Formats: sequence, C-alpha cells, structure tokens
Amino acid sequence: MPVSPEPSGIPRGPEQHPPGAHDPRRHRHGRSAGHPDDHGDEAAAEAPTLPTGWSPVGADTGDQLVATRTTTGRRRRADRDAEPAGPGTGRHAVVAPSSAAPPGPVAGHGHGHSTAPPAGRRVRLLIAALLVPCALATLVGVVLLWPSGGPPSTAQPVSQQPVRAEVTTASAADCSQGSGDGGCVALVVRMADGPMPGRDLVQVVPVEPGSPTFAVGDQVVLSWSGADPNDPGSYQVVDFQRGAPLGWLAAVFAGAVLVLGRWRGLAALAALALSFVVLLMFVLPAILDGHNPLAVAVVGSCLIMFVVLYLTHGPSARTSTAVLGTLLSLALIGALGAAFSAAARLTGLDDQTSNLIATLGTGVDARGLLLAGVVIGALGVLDDVTVTQTSAVWELRRANPGLGAPGLFAAAMRIGRDHVSSAVNTLVLAYAGASLPLLLLFTLSGRGLSDVVTTQDVATEVVRTLVGSIGLVASVPITTALAALVASREALVDE
Repeated sequence: MPVSPEPSGIPRGPEQHPPGAHDPRRHRHGRSAGHPDDHGDEAAAEAPTLPTGWSPVGADTGDQLVATRTTTGRRRRADRDAEPAGPGTGRHAVVAPSSAAPPGPVAGHGHGHSTAPPAGRRVRLLIAALLVPCALATLVGVVLLWPSGGPPSTAQPVSQQPVRAEVTTASAADCSQGSGDGGCVALVVRMADGPMPGRDLVQVVPVEPGSPTFAVGDQVVLSWSGADPNDPGSYQVVDFQRGAPLGWLAAVFAGAVLVLGRWRGLAALAALALSFVVLLMFVLPAILDGHNPLAVAVVGSCLIMFVVLYLTHGPSARTSTAVLGTLLSLALIGALGAAFSAAARLTGLDDQTSNLIATLGTGVDARGLLLAGVVIGALGVLDDVTVTQTSAVWELRRANPGLGAPGLFAAAMRIGRDHVSSAVNTLVLAYAGASLPLLLLFTLSGRGLSDVVTTQDVATEVVRTLVGSIGLVASVPITTALAALVASREALVDE
C-alpha cells in the first residue's frame, strides 16, 4: 500500500527505505541525492510540494531543485527569496543539496536580474551612435545662432505704451460735439498705472459692427502715445485686460494634467514651460537678430524635442526610439517644405510679415519664416504620434514576448493607421480654424475654388497643411520600424 509523503522538511528515517528497496530519488547515474546509503547518518530531505503553476527544473542533475514560475515574458528564480525548509515555514522554493553532493552546473539555471543580452546592448549603442551626433549638432547650432541681444539697430522704437485702466461710466454720446448723431460711446476710465495713475479721463469710442461692447467695471488697456499725459487725446482704448481669466484657465489645465498624470504630469508641465523658454529666449530673438529662420526653427525644434521627450518619459531605449523617429520626420518635413514652397513660388509676404519688416526696418527671409512655422507647428503632433507608436510596440512586446520584429511592426501599424487618420484630420482642422476669417473672406469673393486655392494666402496654408500631414504619415512606419527592431532585441525588464 503506498505511503503518503510526509510534509516537507520532516526527515525520513532509514527504516522507510530499507536496503535494496528502489529509491525513486536515486540519480540516474546510480547515486542517490542525500540517501543514507551514501551519507551514513545524514537524513535525506524530500522534494517539496510546489504551488500550482510551478514546475521543477533541473531535477535530473541531483544537485538542486529549482522552482520556476512563468510570468509575463519573464522567468524568475524562486531561490532568490528562498527560505530554509522546515515545519511551519510554508515556503519551500529550494531544496538545498546535501553536503556530499558535488557542485556542478544546474540545468535551466538562470538569474532574473541578469544584464541585457549582447544584441540589446548593440542596439542601444547603435541608437546612441545616431542620437549623440544629433544632440551635439543641436548644441553647436544653439551656440552659433544664439542672439547677440536686443533688437536690430534699424528697428523703429515702440512709441505706444500700454496703460491699464477700469471703466467707471459708459453712456451714449455724439461722435463730434453738437452733431446729435449719438453714434459713439463716452467712457470714463480710471487709470491704474501709466504717467498719471488714479486719474479719470474720457474716451469717445465709435459704435460700429466690429467694435466691442463696453460696460462699467470692464478692465481695459489704453495706448499712450507719449505726448501730453493731461491730454485725453494722447490715449486710446485698444484692448481688454485678460490676465485673470487666462491665469485661471492655466490653473485648471495644470490641475487636470496633475490629476491624471501625477508625477509624469508634473514632468510634462515642466517640459511645457521649458518649451516656452526655448521659444522666447532663443527662437524669436535669434530670428529678430537676423539669423536664417529655418535654421533657427530646426535647431530650436530639436532642442525642444530632446528636452521635452527625455524629461517627460525618462531616458530609455523607448524614448530614444521616439526621438530618432521624430528627428527623421522633422528632416522630411523641412525638405518637403523647402522644395514645394519654392516650386509654388510662395513668398511668405502676408500682412503680418509685411508689418514686421516695416517695424524692423531691415530685410527678413519671409519664406524662411513660413518654413519655420511649418516645422515648429508639426513638432507637437509628431511628438504625439512617435511616442504613441513606440509605446504601442513595447506593450505588444510585453504582452507577447514571442513576437519578432516583423510581427511587432505589423501589429503596431494597425494601431498607427487608426492614429494617423485622426491626427491628419486634426492637423487639417487646426489650420482651417486658424485661417477661418480668411476662408470666409474668399467665400464671399465669388471666385472659383481653383482661383481661391492658388492665391498666395490660401496656397501657403495648403502647403503648410499637406507638408505637415505627409511628415506625420511618414512618421508612423519610420518610428514603428525602428521601435520593432529595438524592442525585439531588448531584454524585457520591469519599468
């Protein structure tokens, strides 16, 4: 009658295995691991009962019994946290070999904390070899294009000074004294700063279809010409104060990002602040200093990309792959923008650019400004697409470690097709929304669609939209292919 095994850790006496009886634990080479026949008075320990889902590995060697468990794409050694077997321990991950068992290799022996395989290291070195020169070139570009400081000497001085004020009275009035038309509004405003803070003055504002409506308590901005501060004619109501509502909106935005993203959201806000610093401290002053706008935009975009992606997502092979995909896509957008803006004979001389040139008093590369806007405008959407694609590839790799590079590419491209279709639509609608007044104006002109599309202003937006969309579409297979190659050769680790 079979005898039930005793609990692990309780030694069996020699009487349970009389001489000559078959010992199922006896090694296939004729030596029993820890048997009293081999070790005299030393008791043999019985193999422990393993939990469900565990399997013995290397039991044939007679040296060690290793319990392993299959996790998501990884195998962890149970003997890493093993405790000595004994009554009441409830944990029997490893049965140690007897003192007489000779040391030797154990079948299936591995360490969960081993370093990445050589192929993974080679891929990382390749990524570093591609990105380090780009980072160095970006730093060199920043040094060479750094603005010397101050506006050009030929720039016209700004003669208008803003003055904050509050409307205390608003009433109907004649546009000219004694005309009786009543087509204007007389505003009594109290200045909060400027040359005479605390003083009230009267401003007559015409009532027209495009004029704003003023009410008592409105916070407005006056423009002072610098003439006699006692003369109301030296001031003009030009705008409303919007600092408070914009501040509250920014606070709500930051709160939403922090609630959802937590520490990563905080990193994203810091990256956003640094993006504004790069734009305000480097890109805009460098263009005003007379440097090529396209070169400044490319260097500034690369600097923003390195700072934002690594600060938000941390240094890793995944982030480096997204950076590399964004770099290649930006290069494609710049090349296509330069080629098609030249082929379409776009000058970039719209009303705003003309006013800028008149203010600076010097020549500005208007087409370069156009291309700089294309590159900077496409960067934000590219970041979204490249990071999403690399994350998709890594998650697919984690879910199915057996997928190779072709399988990862095919699966991630199915995600990328859905993403890029919506992203392209977003880009087109964003440009259309920004140019909505212009589109309405051309709609009322009564001209044909082909005539409207080929005009300077509309053709500029068409080239801007299509070039950015082509770069966006191309970024999906470029980034997915790079991510599939890197992820398939990288060891799976917990992040």
